Amino acid sequence: MVLPVYVYGMSVLRKVAREIDRDEEGLDQLIEDMYETMEASEGVGLAAPQIGKSIRLFVVDATRMEDVDDEPDLGDFKKVFINPYITGEWDDKWSFSEGCLSIPNIREDVSRHSRVRIEYYDENWEFHDEEYDGVKARIIQHEYDHLDGKLFVDLINPLRKKLIGPKLRAISKGNADADYKIIYPKK
Repeated sequence: MVLPVYVYGMSVLRKVAREIDRDEEGLDQLIEDMYETMEASEGVGLAAPQIGKSIRLFVVDATRMEDVDDEPDLGDFKKVFINPYITGEWDDKWSFSEGCLSIPNIREDVSRHSRVRIEYYDENWEFHDEEYDGVKARIIQHEYDHLDGKLFVDLINPLRKKLIGPKLRAISKGNADADYKIIYPKK
């Protein structure tokens, strides 16, 4: 089922998400719904807080980005991350234009480390300790930030954030268009 995406101004997006365990009720269905929601909204990642669930879970599917230069294996990057923890970020930071389903129609350059190490469980509760680089690392860092109550606009140049302030306030007041279902903060 395609779920609505919570947008900028919703308090769940600013909370540190809680860990879950194997018997989390409805987890398999939630993962399936998150993939459907991400696909319907043409996203490459979706964190549980973006659909109103303050739990440590995100999904990624970068198949729509498989044509990115120097990233030929993005077409195979489809994963579930349960209770993830980034244990290291290194190498030079690089800037890339990011967007977010919870902040419709805004893209900004964000500087992030080019390599990341992350521990997590997959949908079968198998433990992984893996390293990623390039766009994969960026997607992971972006979605992981959602689990700690951070949004990509928190990482941009303060002047740019001030300049997009009116757009962010408009979103938080229910004035945004998106080609997917969204939930606005209550006025």
